[in-house]
Amino acid sequence: MDKVSHHITDVSAISLIDARFSQFAFKRHYHLDYHIGLVTEGQQHYYYRGARHYAGPGQVVLLPPDEIHDGQAATRQGYQVKIFDIEPEWLHSQAGLPAKPVGFKAHNIDDWALYQQLGFLHDKLQDQQFSSLGRDCLNWESFSTLFARYATMSSTAEHALGQRSLAQLRDFMEAHISEKITLEQLAELCQLSPTQFLRQFKKATYMTPYAYLARLRLERAMQLLRRGQRSTEVAHQVGFYDQAHFVKAFKQTFGITPSQVQR
Repeated sequence: MDKVSHHITDVSAISLIDARFSQFAFKRHYHLDYHIGLVTEGQQHYYYRGARHYAGPGQVVLLPPDEIHDGQAATRQGYQVKIFDIEPEWLHSQAGLPAKPVGFKAHNIDDWALYQQLGFLHDKLQDQQFSSLGRDCLNWESFSTLFARYATMSSTAEHALGQRSLAQLRDFMEAHISEKITLEQLAELCQLSPTQFLRQFKKATYMTPYAYLARLRLERAMQLLRRGQRSTEVAHQVGFYDQAHFVKAFKQTFGITPSQVQR
């Protein structure tokens, strides 16, 4: 049986996920934040950077922002995972890194000491009795260790779409996230025909522009909900004008309803 729990921590930049999946399969998508996963039971398989990979107990899965991937159980028994969802600016400051997102030398790591350290942190961030000083020290120590061992300054490859990059196109989408965005607008921005634009976009992201924009809206919605905004307000801010449609899309994407995210 699939079960997902999201936890908002006292550190506003960190959200935690505890999940067990057996049936639910994530379509190809991306995140605006860093996702650090600890598989605790079973085995997950996922598509990432052109190949299929597997992760099992004791392994740490590292996904920087904007990386396209999917995910599902490798067997009928499913898998259980603990996930850190961390805003990039905060994580970089903890590790003493520049503001620009960085990559990792590997995305699936066998490092038992780091796995245990991160698992302990994941538990303690949900412990209301744990001291704020202890929490802050654990955060700094754990993420500094992670970046010191595995970070690399080579980030996600920059994809060109005509006269624009994918990052520039996403900036445009974010600036107009509550508005109707058309294929013609995006193609014209890149100085491509609609057909050329569709072909190049799918090659770069393995997603259609529609799916990419829908994911962007829901990722931004998740961030706003975690900051305490009401579901009805968030839906309109990210371009959903029907609350029922917003709730349905949100649950299909994250496995929970918007009301289960709010404080």
